[in-house]
Amino acid sequence: MADKYNLKNPAVKRILQEVKEMHSNPSDDFMSLPLEENIFEWQFAIRGPRDTEFEGGIYHGRIQLPSEYPFKPPSFMLLTPNGRFETQTKICLSISNHHPEHWQPSWSVRTALVALIAFMPTNPNGALGSLDYKKEERRTLALKSREGPPKFGTPERQKLIDEIHEYMLSKAPPVPQPSATEASDEHPRNEEAEALVDSPNSESLPAGERIPDREGDGIVEEQEVLANANPAGVEVSREIQSNVSRNELPQRSDTTARVHNPRPETRVQKPDDRLFTLAAIGLAIAIVVLLLKKFIKSTEHGALFSNGS
Repeated sequence: MADKYNLKNPAVKRILQEVKEMHSNPSDDFMSLPLEENIFEWQFAIRGPRDTEFEGGIYHGRIQLPSEYPFKPPSFMLLTPNGRFETQTKICLSISNHHPEHWQPSWSVRTALVALIAFMPTNPNGALGSLDYKKEERRTLALKSREGPPKFGTPERQKLIDEIHEYMLSKAPPVPQPSATEASDEHPRNEEAEALVDSPNSESLPAGERIPDREGDGIVEEQEVLANANPAGVEVSREIQSNVSRNELPQRSDTTARVHNPRPETRVQKPDDRLFTLAAIGLAIAIVVLLLKKFIKSTEHGALFSNGS
């Protein structure tokens, strides 16, 4: 391979050094080798990260190194359906040519593959070339990825892809099966999703397009929230009704009695009103007595005056 290229070229020199390192220090998590006819094009395969829905999967891809490598970043493309990245589309990562400002010349193909494995279980956030499949769909794709390598390119490319797949398959552990709890949780969700798809009110998609996973997940999750919220709402309403029947009904009956029978309240006088009335009556009696006394005295003096004369 070295005889075909100019060893004085910095990019060629760097690539051949990385090829040598890949052979001398292989990894169980990834494998990548360049084409014999073009060392700037690499085929690779990575193993799905552990403790994720990708665990056990073997995902192939293609790396295109620029002529200015390692001073400019490579581009990455996934070939195996995985539910996280689109296939045969250059994906947008901080280690790819979509963000050359983040690339560092000290990074290598090995560094980029380690970063790619770490990116798989992360949130896509709408990045270019990203997908947001459900976990059960990704597990299904992980199982399927072990059945055989993808078909891509020329016979030379396919031969290299097959060799890498055999190596990764010998290193990859079995795909973990979902537990009974996860299976029971996922089964109702699948039924709800199928009901949404078969519903006559659902909008039809153009031919050749699949149901958008992000929107579909949102609809299913929203229905699950509503379905789980209804029983709680019924229980709360029953508690409120029981509290009302125990605490508020007597108060309502007292209020109703006062509204329909206002006369007893108006006839009953307060103690202050009674005292005021008695005082007024006493004062009136005292005034009458004084007037009578004056009248009597005046009549007596008149009688005496008349007798004396």
